[in-house]
Amino acid sequence: MYAAPDRMHKPDNELVDLVFDYMRERLQYDPVPLDHPGDGAHLREALAGLLNDHGNNPADVLKLYDHELSRAVISADSPRYLSFIPCAPTKAALLFDMVVSCASLQGISWLEAAGAIAAENQVLRLIADRAGLPASAGGTFVSGGSAGNLSALVVARDTARRRLGVGPEARLRIAVADQVHSSVKNTFNIIGVEPLLVPAVDRRLTGAALRAALAADPHPETVIAVVGTAGTTNEGIIDDLAGIAEVAREHGLWFHVDGAYGGAGLFAPSVRARYDGIEHADSFVVDPHKWLFAPFDCAALLYREPRLARAVHTQDASYLDVLHTEGDEWNPTDYAYHLTRRARGLPLWFSLAVHGVQAYTDAIEAGLRLARDTAQLIRDTEHLELLHDPQLSAVCFRRTGWTHDDYYRWSRQLLADQVGFVTPTGWDGETVARFAFLHPGTTTEMVREILDTMA
Repeated sequence: MYAAPDRMHKPDNELVDLVFDYMRERLQYDPVPLDHPGDGAHLREALAGLLNDHGNNPADVLKLYDHELSRAVISADSPRYLSFIPCAPTKAALLFDMVVSCASLQGISWLEAAGAIAAENQVLRLIADRAGLPASAGGTFVSGGSAGNLSALVVARDTARRRLGVGPEARLRIAVADQVHSSVKNTFNIIGVEPLLVPAVDRRLTGAALRAALAADPHPETVIAVVGTAGTTNEGIIDDLAGIAEVAREHGLWFHVDGAYGGAGLFAPSVRARYDGIEHADSFVVDPHKWLFAPFDCAALLYREPRLARAVHTQDASYLDVLHTEGDEWNPTDYAYHLTRRARGLPLWFSLAVHGVQAYTDAIEAGLRLARDTAQLIRDTEHLELLHDPQLSAVCFRRTGWTHDDYYRWSRQLLADQVGFVTPTGWDGETVARFAFLHPGTTTEMVREILDTMA
């Protein structure tokens, strides 16, 4: 046996040196390579017998990871990763994520992790200020936008039940447009509410359309909330947040804003006005592991009135009573469906403290400029057609004459050649191409190289 039970939790300098050397090498990649999707049969063969009774030499295990497993992962922090929504954590954030992991922080409660939670709350306050939320606003960091949307809409549902004096059997609905993120639709299935689908206007949910949908509905009293999107995943479009907020106030609706991808644009002066109305949100989520350059998994969830979230999410058990005392406690477990959680906001806090907020603004503006420049390149190319002027950093376009199969064949070849990772998407039932710009290291030359392959 390589590590007997009495040795498993003791320092192993050889192992520490091996891992640190590997991490140092990974952090020095410039640029980070894309790599390739893995082959299942090959991976199964490489892993066969590894988990045995006697253990393995750590150098051999790390070599297996380096040579086999890590190279069967498409790197989301590569500047050539332009699909879905990329991730480009700063080196400072990555390094501090290691510190957080080494510290084994239990980020549940003020009692256990007051220092970590104070730092996380400092970042949440910065985000709340950028959104224009009041001084009372607060929340927690969760794993991602899906967890944030679920946690917030549970609060919206239960707050409405209390206000209306109804139980779980009551039919409740939440207004959305068809461009709303898939996690919101999934949340409806989980929490037992139905959608009121509001027709989009130019691919946006507008206040006028929401007002008309409520006026035409035979049972508007069953609609208890509305979800606006601050940057749709596919196209980067921001809903009419000011108009939605006005209608929400008129009808007493909970106003939730899903800014998982696009909410980071609050830090960019060139687009800040597009978010007007977000200051009226009852809840808001933004994923720093997207456009605020934090490592996976990190989403900021904020409530206008955190006491409403506490009333829903605080878990009641005798062994948790000690967490709920008088004083300045702030227990992150009270603001989402989770109990156990890592202090996932700390890497972002460290990076912001090291680099300064202006560096974040500059990096976000770089992505916005690249999207605008790419849109012009597409307009200037005869066989390409821009599908919308980019509001944020997503750009959808078509190649004249191409079919569904052409796009997928092109995408696979781009990745095989390590030129780029650009997956097709849908546009009103048609297969098209899409760029998602986020990494400050992505250049116009890289984009031009990819577009040239469509000739």
